[in-house]
Amino acid sequence: MTTLRSRREFLRLSLHYGSLLTSAMALGGLPALSHGAARRISSLPADPFTLGVASGDPTPDSVVLWTRLANSVLQQAGLQEAVIATAFEVSDSANFNRIVRSGEIAATPELGHSTHAELRGLTPDTTYYYRWRVGGVTSPVGRTKTAPAASANLEEFRFAFASCQQYEHGFFTAYQHMAEEEFDLIVHLGDYIYESSWGEVLVRHHEGPEIIGLGDYRNRYITYKSDPDLQAAHASAPWVVTWDDHEVDNNYAAGMAEDDQTPEQLLRRRMAAYQAFYEFMPIRLPVGRQGPNMPIHRRLRFGNLMEMSVLDTRQYRSDQACGDGRKPSCAAHQDSNRTLLGEAQRDWLFQHLATADATWNVMAQQIMMAGLRSVSTDGEQLWPMDIWDGYPHERSALLNHLDAVGTPNPVVLTGDIHSNWAANLHLDFDAPNSKIVGSEFVGTSISSGGDGQDSNDYGSGLLANNPHVKFYNAQRGYVAATLTPQLWRSDYKVMPYVTEAGAPISVRKTFVAEAGNPGVQEA
Repeated sequence: MTTLRSRREFLRLSLHYGSLLTSAMALGGLPALSHGAARRISSLPADPFTLGVASGDPTPDSVVLWTRLANSVLQQAGLQEAVIATAFEVSDSANFNRIVRSGEIAATPELGHSTHAELRGLTPDTTYYYRWRVGGVTSPVGRTKTAPAASANLEEFRFAFASCQQYEHGFFTAYQHMAEEEFDLIVHLGDYIYESSWGEVLVRHHEGPEIIGLGDYRNRYITYKSDPDLQAAHASAPWVVTWDDHEVDNNYAAGMAEDDQTPEQLLRRRMAAYQAFYEFMPIRLPVGRQGPNMPIHRRLRFGNLMEMSVLDTRQYRSDQACGDGRKPSCAAHQDSNRTLLGEAQRDWLFQHLATADATWNVMAQQIMMAGLRSVSTDGEQLWPMDIWDGYPHERSALLNHLDAVGTPNPVVLTGDIHSNWAANLHLDFDAPNSKIVGSEFVGTSISSGGDGQDSNDYGSGLLANNPHVKFYNAQRGYVAATLTPQLWRSDYKVMPYVTEAGAPISVRKTFVAEAGNPGVQEA
């Protein structure tokens, strides 16, 4: 049988010559939709909106509204293969006294009866309320908000960012608190679902074993989306989402799996996972999608105060070096041709950073950019290969580019690591006195890893070895960011436990960054 090493070598060569990509494209993209008129349903046997409502990707004049009709209800009604007209209403008041927009979207079986209504012609920087109707049933009401005009002189903007919500590890109480804050925006940095179980303390359970096919991924999203706290947060504000690894397979890299899946198997799995991601998220249909390829990097602007580049560090990355994990450096680690972003996404990002003119220029992405190296008991330096430390040449190119083009106030937002960090981004992490070119705020998990703890030897040791890192905490929660033209404020909000529902929340620490003065400071 072919070994994992030889399979990965085969994939590397195949991608180099394009043959595997051609084969993957032959797998097909998102399915062609059903033809014929959508059916208007007069009645249904039960509530079809059990997965809630959501909105996302706001621009000054548009927003995407989302819902998904419950499979079980449609099956009861014998409508599982029907194209169903699903109506929406939008108002500028919570009581819907005045309807400012209405229409219908066809919910098709090929996309699991999910709906994405991209509204246009809305007023900038305006709060709207929306609801869906089908079969005589009305959905819960959602709150959304358009972005300010690109040139607007915005005095304040509030958003939260979060990641990593392993359903089995704990309750999503953080989202209950997040919903109560009614942010201008919520950003999710990946690991929205988990493809498999892990850990010893499981307080809830997935609906099945590790997921592989489209039906499996759909069922896993249904499990997660059924959580009332997650639904509340989605209904409270527009979301911006990207993915990390667990939306497909732990630690996958481009077409390379973690275990002994063949490249073709992983790409087929990726195709199913990416389609499910689109079906369950309030995003625009990605441009350029084909089979297992679905570019989701994009840019959003919020007045002249913030511009956000949403990145994808999974779909295009080179394989993790040196066998992955925390390892000494090796020849592959030092290979300057290895990439996290891929050439097209990197060029897109670099071109934007060279012309950016917002006060705060954000890279919303998955993995820690600041150095996080450790030293073994025998004094050997160890690198975590799955984060930016494992791709030092591309990280150096990015940080030097920020410096060379003078990008105003770069800020990196990060998830993945199940703990809170605040760090300075230096041109050279081996030289503590090297120039600081940006700030990084890393948010903990919603529930992954269970209850967590305030600090431990792991975090303390890494702080000692990495003086550019100023804060560590491993409780659960989210980060609330408040931006003004002068100051970025990150409140690290944490809970004492997640293995029971209803935990209180508090601010563990606040760090700020001053406009024109890169780096983080404790408030």
